[in-house]
Amino acid sequence: MNKWLKTILYLVGAAILTRLIPFSSWFRIMDTMIHELGHALATLLLSGRVLSIQLNPDHSGVTYSLVAPGWRSLIVSLAGYIPASLFSVLMFYGYARRKQAQGLIAIAVTALLMILLFVRNGYGIWWLSIFIVITLVFYLLGGRIRNAYYLVLAFLCLEESVMGPVTLLVYGITRPARAGDAANLASQTPLPAAVWALVFLAFALWCAKLALQLFWSRRSTASREREMRARVR
Repeated sequence: MNKWLKTILYLVGAAILTRLIPFSSWFRIMDTMIHELGHALATLLLSGRVLSIQLNPDHSGVTYSLVAPGWRSLIVSLAGYIPASLFSVLMFYGYARRKQAQGLIAIAVTALLMILLFVRNGYGIWWLSIFIVITLVFYLLGGRIRNAYYLVLAFLCLEESVMGPVTLLVYGITRPARAGDAANLASQTPLPAAVWALVFLAFALWCAKLALQLFWSRRSTASREREMRARVR
């Protein structure tokens, strides 16, 4: 099967199946956390100032920051959807390398730093605090339960990293002024919001393909290992 077609089918399957998981909508804010963290880190790297980050129950988020206009502002606007897509690849890289335990610790530490440094709204602090506790509980449970939790988070991030740009594209076509980062980029460049949304979507699909290749390679390796153990017996 063509790898792009296989990627699309897996994404559609993940979008359906993950919605059957209890409280999956609540965990999807993790993608928003990474998205807004990307804006914040880009601001700091470009000698700007991060005032605060807001995480909302509808999965939206806002990073309030001060940065010099021009190319710096352009990069900050780019550093939301792109880091979120790259993070999904990193999650599956951790899965392929059997680093689920380390991955969960890194995610919990990231959430803690978000509370200490950036997030100031009540819901955001509440969500991050509970998310840290849940993640540490699954880390302590260990074994298959911990790995299953990690994989659920990985697929949720993967799906959201693609669906975010899809939603952005819809807004870019129907209501360009409300297209978030794409609207910001459109105000600074000759390209309309819909084109920027397409750029984000293309990058997200490319990252999704890389992430799923890591997933498939891990599954193939595990299958071969089971066959070898069966032959030894």
